[in-house]
Amino acid sequence: MSLKVRPTAARLSRQELAQAVARDIASGSYANLGIGQPTMVADYLTPEQNVTLHTENGMLGMGPKAAAEQVDADLINAGKVPVTELPGASYFHHADSFAMMRGGHLDVCVLGAFQVSVTGDLANWSTGEPDAIPAVGGAMDLAIGAKEVFVMMSLFARDGTPKLVQECTYPVTGLSCVTRLYTDYGIFHIVDDAGRRRPQLVEAHGLEPAEIQERLQIDLVGM
Repeated sequence: MSLKVRPTAARLSRQELAQAVARDIASGSYANLGIGQPTMVADYLTPEQNVTLHTENGMLGMGPKAAAEQVDADLINAGKVPVTELPGASYFHHADSFAMMRGGHLDVCVLGAFQVSVTGDLANWSTGEPDAIPAVGGAMDLAIGAKEVFVMMSLFARDGTPKLVQECTYPVTGLSCVTRLYTDYGIFHIVDDAGRRRPQLVEAHGLEPAEIQERLQIDLVGM
């Protein structure tokens, strides 16, 4: 894929990031949106895409976030956010929902992360800090069960350290599972390069590609 450089543009907002992810979910897909930032993707999917959203607490055919009179306290996603239902929506037992996730029936899942490694390892359930509350939920099931794993996160932590790293230092959720990484400064695909998985920068935002590589201190495909 050719690099779409936008060196004069600002980094992507959370809304723009959600739009980018929604744009890249293939038509007719069955998809799961993880807790937190990934839930925003539902608001940018178009009817023409015909994407069926699955939520691990037992719903297929979830619509965008509910507002005002749409709110039904019994109709929520896995993050306890009120949602809408689309025509044909169905409900099922939590165990059946996890069977769908583990059985390879989802085309794509969208997850948040603390870190992603250059080979696509995912760390998103704990920072390992003594006071951190572990919250793996269904992330490990999605990471190994979905055919594609898209990750949404900021490219750098608050202290400026990269979150796309050579090797994860936080507890790992899944190994070599991430296929695409969507961040505020750039969008990356994890591709096979001479027999090993490596990140390829396909869009740059707010920084020149060379600056992104320098700050990350990792080798990017084609650079």
